[in-house]
Amino acid sequence: MSTNRTFTMIKPDAVANGHIGSIINDFTNAGFKIIALKYTKLTDETAGQFYAVHAERPFYKDLVSFMSSGPIVAAILEKDNAIEDFRKLIGATNPAEAAEGTIRQKYAKSIDANAVHGSDSDENAEIEGNFFFKADERF
Repeated sequence: MSTNRTFTMIKPDAVANGHIGSIINDFTNAGFKIIALKYTKLTDETAGQFYAVHAERPFYKDLVSFMSSGPIVAAILEKDNAIEDFRKLIGATNPAEAAEGTIRQKYAKSIDANAVHGSDSDENAEIEGNFFFKADERF
């Protein structure tokens, strides 16, 4: 069963480069409603917990280090067909392959520093949203 919510993070590279406002504007211009929003900084421990699914992959340590290198913006967004529409909005993981006008094409610098995270399934959107937000923090 698909839902109408997804989870995203504006990653440390996009925050450091001053793209928070532009990226949030892209979310809302694409019809997404912000249900929850949080400016925070992950520790190595919390980044490791969030990305635990990748713990055995060779890029895990670099990912944890990168995601804890500066502040992030976590958000739960709502829209019909949220997961699929959001994945189209952000573009391919590698910004060199991202379609024109997508968030990663506009704001990402590399496959590693790719500006935003977007949930890849309804199940992961719920898990990831619950990682950052309690039920009473959502609108």
